[in-house]
Amino acid sequence: MKRSGTLISFALLVVAAIALGCGSPANSVQSEEPQVITLSPAVADAKSYADGEVQFVATGYFKTPPSPITPLTVQTWGVCQANTPTTEVEISNNGLAKCAEGANGNYSVFASDLTQCTAIGPCGTGCYVTGTAQLTCP
Repeated sequence: MKRSGTLISFALLVVAAIALGCGSPANSVQSEEPQVITLSPAVADAKSYADGEVQFVATGYFKTPPSPITPLTVQTWGVCQANTPTTEVEISNNGLAKCAEGANGNYSVFASDLTQCTAIGPCGTGCYVTGTAQLTCP
């Protein structure tokens, strides 16, 4: 009886070691916050894209591997004009932006991840790591 209990404990230990060993840093989810976020394209004119839809992609740069991560899943996508939130450009949770009817001028597209502080401001300000790009609407 004691031998079977030892074998079961050993088997559980082997299974746990294999399960922990399967995740390599390249496949693991990044648990720290990014140090820097960049957006691509950095500058876009909606007139140059099919249906005026521009797909922005975030890249996160971290202190530890894996870094960089592209595409980076961010907590917030948004658009501002003159540092004020706007609805003149629609943006999806995946960074797909489209100018609304009548939108005209330059807009700041941002992708942000909340840091560990609690002050939150508009347009990607406050306790965020934020990447920005420029979108021109006709």
